[in-house]
Order: sequence, then C-alpha cells, then structure tokens
Amino acid sequence: MKHCLGFVALLLLTLPAQAEDWPHWRGPNNNGTSPEKLNLQWPESGPKTLWTACVGTGMSSISVSQGRVYTMGNTNGQDTVWCLNAMSGREVWKHSYPAKLDPQYYDGGPTSTPTVFEGQVFTLSKWGDVFCFDAEKGSLIWSEKLWNYGIRSNRWGFAGSPVVHRDLVILNAGTSGVALERATGRMVWFNGTNVAGYATPQFFDGHHQELLIFGAKKLYAVDPKTGQERWRFPFETGYDVNNTDPIIQGNRVLLSSYNHGCTLLEVREKPEVVYEDKRALRSHLAPGIAMGDYLYSFHGEANTTTDFRCLRFSTGEVKWAVKDPKNGSLISVSGKLLIMSEKGELIAAEPTPDSFNPLARAQVIDGLCWTPPSFANGCLFVRNSKGKVVCLDLRSKP
Repeated sequence: MKHCLGFVALLLLTLPAQAEDWPHWRGPNNNGTSPEKLNLQWPESGPKTLWTACVGTGMSSISVSQGRVYTMGNTNGQDTVWCLNAMSGREVWKHSYPAKLDPQYYDGGPTSTPTVFEGQVFTLSKWGDVFCFDAEKGSLIWSEKLWNYGIRSNRWGFAGSPVVHRDLVILNAGTSGVALERATGRMVWFNGTNVAGYATPQFFDGHHQELLIFGAKKLYAVDPKTGQERWRFPFETGYDVNNTDPIIQGNRVLLSSYNHGCTLLEVREKPEVVYEDKRALRSHLAPGIAMGDYLYSFHGEANTTTDFRCLRFSTGEVKWAVKDPKNGSLISVSGKLLIMSEKGELIAAEPTPDSFNPLARAQVIDGLCWTPPSFANGCLFVRNSKGKVVCLDLRSKP
C-alpha cells in the first residue's frame, strides 16, 4: 500500500485494559462519545504520531474494531474500502470498484463511514453501491445497487452510514429509508424513490422501536422492522442539505441545518415544537456533542462566517461563541472535548457553559479536515480530504 509522506510506525500499540472500539459512525454510543481515558499532557509538537497512511480522496470517517481500521477513499476513478492494521497502519485488505470522484465545493470521493458488526463490514458508496465484507479476510459476502430499485442519490450522493438492526442493514436512502437483509443484501423494505438527506439513521428510544431518518425535506420516524411511518416533521434546507444527525436527549430531538437554523422537538405520541431559532445554531457538516443540558457545536455554513459555540439544549440560549476554532468537527472522550479544526489543529477542551476553555492544542495534520476524528484503544484517528490518515497516541499514562 502507498502511504502519504511514507510509512511511520514509531511504536506498537499495547491496548489498555479498559479499551473500547469505535466500530461505526459516531462511535460505540452513536453520539460521538467514548468513556475511555486519555492523556492530555502533550509536548508542544503534539501527541506522538504512531503511523500515517493514504487511503484516497473522500470524507469517510474511521471505524475501528478488533485491531483493524476501516475507511474509504477514491483514487483514479475508483473507490476503495480499506482495512488497515490498527497497530501499524499496514494494509490488511482492500476492495476497489469504479466510482466517480465528483468534486462539488469539496474534493469529492465517498462520505459514508463503514459499519462493523459481528465480523462483517457494511459500506455505502455515494452512488448507491452497498457491500458486505468479511471483516477479517475482506472477502465479499454480497453487494447490491440501490439504483436497481429506482432509488437515486441526492446532489452530493449518499452520505449516511449503514445502521445494523437485528437482521437488517438500514440506510438513509429513498424518501424515508431502505432496509436490506443482513445475510443476503435482499431488499426488505424501502419508502419511495425520492432523494434522501445526508445524515445517518438514529434510534430514538431505548427499545429501538423507532428509527429517525433525516430525509431531504422532513424528519421521519419509522418502525425499523417494517419501515412503516410513525410520524414526520417538515424541515427544509436549501439544496436539500439536511446533513447533520439529529441530536437526541431523552424524548427530545434537536434538528439543525446551515440555513434553516435549529428546532427542538419533544416527542410523545407526535412531535411538538419546544423552540425554533434561526440564529442560535446553524449546523452544516458535523453534528455537535450534547453533554448534560449543553450542546457544543460548530455554527454556520462552511467557507463562510462560522464559529464554535455552546448553547443550552433545552432553551436554545447561546452561552458563548468563539472564532477560534472557526470550523471543523468534534467528539468527546472521558468527558473532554476533542476538536479537530478544518485546518488540522487538534484542540482538547473542558466542556463548560461559562467560556471556551482549551486545555491543549497542536497541529497534527495538514489539508482540509471536515471529517470527525475517531477514538479507540487510546488512539485518535484523523484524516484529511485528500486521504491522509494519522494515528495519534493519546493513551493515558499509568
């Protein structure tokens, strides 16, 4: 495998006793958080780089499971699903197929993230190619093409990541979702052929009885087993860009987009509006992190006026906003915020509604970084849009 800036393996990883994988988009808890401990005592140069690799152009995030890393990228008119060794970055297996790069206001390439579940990997291309692989060997178990059913992608292609529910693989595709049989890829249900939104499906209640599909023009709640609609709520954004995942707190759901603003819903039998605010939060690319009654998020349309801010989830009150970092993404590990600026600066911060409180910061990667980082087994995985992946050592010290 060709590596960006050469292969770097500064040390082998020893997994901590309380390590956790990050097997799909937004991590083990589906909300961008991990309970793992981490080390914030960095030198000025930043955390130690364990390895770097090049996976091709795209915005696909990093999934980590059973000592292996999975992501996607595009090179010379082909998408590639990569499996790398999490300890070294070396190639374990890869699978390539023809796919247009299609850069439109960004570098192009795949934007969905692989999902690892019970020894299998599920991927979705921006053009509707769905694959299931053996996670260890990379052998193809099945593949399906959504356009065989008349299901077409939105302007920027499919972006939501696959979600596994029992014997189904559920996708944000079509009007309000698609479900394939996990064992075979056979279509089980789909709800129309209209274009989809870009967010990943989210389970709404603790019993997995409702699934939220953030469609192109509405939020839909469906029965994951049958696809039957339970309720819907209109939410229209320019160019159908409903990108960021709904943020769920109990029976409340926060929706936001770059020009619609934000709406907090309270759902009992049907959704009711708690507040609507066009200025409190306008999320564009990456979902925020909810911690207690506060949400930490980037605000504004990328490449325009943006900031990083904290707002009270229950009221929409903006507690503070800062211009540095200007734009990017974030996760939470061990109760701290790990923020990746779009210019590749890593910032660790204390989540507090009083003020922005950075604890450590360092430049860790170059290029455009809109992809949220991933954290597993003491390591932080970051990438840029050109496909450079960097694994950083944030293991807590004994």
